[in-house]
Amino acid sequence: MIRVLLAEDMHMVRGALVALLNLEEDIEVVAEVAEGDKIVPTALQCSPDVAIIDIDLPGKDGLTAAVELHAELPSCRTLILTSLGRPATVRRALAAKVNGFMLKDAPADKLANAARRVAAGERVVDSQLALAAWDMPDCPLTDRETEILRLAADGLDAQQIAGRLFLSPGTVRNYLASIVTKLNARNRVDAIRIAREAGWL
Repeated sequence: MIRVLLAEDMHMVRGALVALLNLEEDIEVVAEVAEGDKIVPTALQCSPDVAIIDIDLPGKDGLTAAVELHAELPSCRTLILTSLGRPATVRRALAAKVNGFMLKDAPADKLANAARRVAAGERVVDSQLALAAWDMPDCPLTDRETEILRLAADGLDAQQIAGRLFLSPGTVRNYLASIVTKLNARNRVDAIRIAREAGWL
């Protein structure tokens, strides 16, 4: 019997997934959570074989939780679900050492099959997503530039970003100008849009 922990914040979706998975003779959902920060403590209590985790969870996102789960309970394998098949997100998931990555709108039998394959030690990634991730260019921004752009996307101005990161406002403006150039954007707002669409933010 494959013991599954399911992490999904939308109650109706979670209920439907639990019901569908429990119809399978060899799968049992032993725990369900709605928040990312409850994944590791719950998994440590019930020792699932596979954690099926929505990527967008409140409290802590699914990829961060998956990384922590891998460190705390290496025997539990992880299958990430997402409604957005962005290539950069797939690459982040693979870099986070998750065992599977699939779209939420996949047929129910595909999810059960993916859980079985992940439990058996295979890596499961939707083929179209894998090809798109393979072809996608790397993010041209440095970690610092990404951090600054993320703060700008949150609505902070150069002065506030400078205060947050212990930099001078002039340095922040230089970083922002460099970001706009690297992304071939028209301005800061356009740079944020480009980075978000690529899944870099």
